[in-house]
Amino acid sequence: MQYLTTCVFDFGALKQAPGVLKTLGVARPFIVTDPGLKANGLLDRLLEALGAAPAGVYADTPANPTETAAKVAAGAYKASGADGLIALGGGSSMDMAKAVGLMATHEGPWERFGGTQRGMRLIGKIPPLLAIPTTAGTGSEVSVGFVLILENGRKETFVSPNLIPATALCDPELTLGLPAGLTAATGMDAVTHCIEALLSPVVHPPAEAIGLDGVERAVRNGMLERAVRDGTDRDARWHMMMASYEGALAFVKGLGAVHGLSHAFGRLSDLKLHHGTLNAVILPHALAQIQSAGAAGEKLARLRRAMGLGEGADVAAAIADLNARIGIPVSLSALGVTDAHWPDAKPYALSDIATLSNAIPMKDAEYDALFKAAL
Repeated sequence: MQYLTTCVFDFGALKQAPGVLKTLGVARPFIVTDPGLKANGLLDRLLEALGAAPAGVYADTPANPTETAAKVAAGAYKASGADGLIALGGGSSMDMAKAVGLMATHEGPWERFGGTQRGMRLIGKIPPLLAIPTTAGTGSEVSVGFVLILENGRKETFVSPNLIPATALCDPELTLGLPAGLTAATGMDAVTHCIEALLSPVVHPPAEAIGLDGVERAVRNGMLERAVRDGTDRDARWHMMMASYEGALAFVKGLGAVHGLSHAFGRLSDLKLHHGTLNAVILPHALAQIQSAGAAGEKLARLRRAMGLGEGADVAAAIADLNARIGIPVSLSALGVTDAHWPDAKPYALSDIATLSNAIPMKDAEYDALFKAAL
């Protein structure tokens, strides 16, 4: 149980970036970020903290990273003479930076590295990566993988211990003022990570304990609702960034059908759906399915305690109520998904790596039922 990497965590941690890079042996960092962070000044804050010009900056990360964009960024990385990477942003920028690191040190085709145990074994070391999250949701700053939409149409998951950032620098200051909708969506992404990891049948008690702590912070202690209600609540922002970090520590043991379905619809270029929002919408329906199957009974009891619910309470209903309080859409159809999307999306959900570790086996009938309920 490899657990997992160094993390610098607290308000003002951004100022420690130069020292962290020096420790990692990085003199010429290449920054990967997105247009929003360039526009809102967070990229400038990082550049100011570094005190010296980076080797290069790629600030065009799409909301759902693609193989095509990663190839462009990797080309810029290699041309810049950089010796390491900085990811600044949410899960998209951190996933893009990992993809750049993979493409800078490996040869394609890239689908051979994704989705399977064999692909995982093919992934060697990437350049040192300093990950700086600006949202509290994905936990990609400490996760073993990244997700990329390939040119063959698949939204593929790449997994390897070599993809874990060398250091995570978590500064809750960077999340202050995050809009309520994005706070809710990313926060529920973190909650989903914690819950699906707990319920996965894979044996990893430390991960389960950490996932339960993340749920307690975000849900029982009300930090997610506080952060959504008041973007300047420093205490809530600290705890939500910790819950996000803990979610990724937890999901080293696997995720589940929420992510399998979310990845299947997240690849749709016509809808451009937010990953955290998809997870939030699907989660209560997946929990209802697990409860109806009579699975994971002892783990569900522990989850109820972490959420502050009574014995035998309906966990799925409690998550649906939380979604309603923080403004999450009620269904996939509210996001633009229709029955017509399902025949194409279903094979992707069935073959997604997250499906393998779901609390109950997911075959055609189970996924049909989950999709129908979430639609």
